[in-house]
Amino acid sequence: MRGENKDQNQMKNDLMKLPRPTISEMTWVWLPLQQKEMSGKRALFLQHVAQTSGMPLGIEVSHASGMYIYDTRGKKYLDFDSGISVSSLGHCHPIVVKAVQRQAETYMHTMVYGEHIQSPQVDYAALLASTLPHGLDSVYFVNSGSEAVEAALKLARKVTGRTEIFSCARAYHGSTIGAESLRSDYDFSRHYFPTVPGVRHIVFNDISQLERITEKTACLILEPVQAEAGIIPATQTYLQAVAARCKETGTLLILDEIQTGFGRTGSLFAFQRYGICPDILLIAKAMGGGMPVGALVASHALMQQFAHNPALGHITTFGGHPVCIAAALATLHILLNETYIQEVETKSQMIVDRLQHPLIQSVRSAGLMIGVELTDAGLVNNVVNEAIAQGVLIDYFLFDDRSFRIAPPLILGEEHIIEGTDKLLHALETVYKNR
Repeated sequence: MRGENKDQNQMKNDLMKLPRPTISEMTWVWLPLQQKEMSGKRALFLQHVAQTSGMPLGIEVSHASGMYIYDTRGKKYLDFDSGISVSSLGHCHPIVVKAVQRQAETYMHTMVYGEHIQSPQVDYAALLASTLPHGLDSVYFVNSGSEAVEAALKLARKVTGRTEIFSCARAYHGSTIGAESLRSDYDFSRHYFPTVPGVRHIVFNDISQLERITEKTACLILEPVQAEAGIIPATQTYLQAVAARCKETGTLLILDEIQTGFGRTGSLFAFQRYGICPDILLIAKAMGGGMPVGALVASHALMQQFAHNPALGHITTFGGHPVCIAAALATLHILLNETYIQEVETKSQMIVDRLQHPLIQSVRSAGLMIGVELTDAGLVNNVVNEAIAQGVLIDYFLFDDRSFRIAPPLILGEEHIIEGTDKLLHALETVYKNR
């Protein structure tokens, strides 16, 4: 088959024992737009705004504030999804909004990233570095998590002079062609062959497979918690073995904390709980408090590889946009000075404890990343739809069709936990009775 090689066949054999990803385009069945009243805005949306599934959720947003999103009919939705772990401070946090407004009236784009000295970038990079271990002291700002992944892969190949890249089965690192090449789901990625060559896959949390990483390997990229696999945390022994193997072989360790970062697992970054330090840290999503921004963080010496031989080794026009970084700086200050991160475990446990129902098989959590597995995979769509109808937003996973996702803003209070879980239990009971 075009685009396949011996390593891909080897990887497929290795993955035979794993559940195949089954989330397909037609699985993303929210309330169909076609069944709703076709407003003028809705019709224009369907005609002119590109969608990525056949049946988008289609909530016509009026405004959002704190824990809630409001539609144009006045219905409010408790956000238990955070726009896929983005809105960790809720919607329109007043301090973040003021930071955006203040920066927008001071200056916006002046020059492509890395040329002008801009206070938001300098202040953010210095503050972030002060929270991280030695060796993570240089920040390269980009626009998104996928772009951070792409830049990190380039940097690893440049620094090591090697071309082999390892990622983990059932990981998700983005949708650009390089990031997509890291995906083990060939049923999906084959539609975009040929992808970037040299990518190999190992099974997450399987220490025996680490011997496949050798002196030929440029980098290993993995998530401390596999999000799209249904919330699967790395074990302590596994991540420590990963770090040791990478050090032994001179392989760069890239940790993708795009979903886990900025407090979601109960520490500023998930890796800080494992007693290891990556060579490259990837961040985005919650970084900007709702504004689009991402970054890769590494040592100054490592990052300087982009500046020499050749110069302009990686460039971006809008990466580090001062308005986005002003929002990110305000967000980081809030997280460091409030108690939201320290409260994550308690809030997570409250949610888990309240989710008791005959349809629930198990609940997996890594702080406020929660996967709720049902006894019947065929009912996941029904539960998600019914929850949304009840006014609480939850979501699916790419590689786990038996579970739904809960990832609320970190600012939620006990009253939101009670409201949200009550509505989820009502949705579960409705589906249970009508199954």
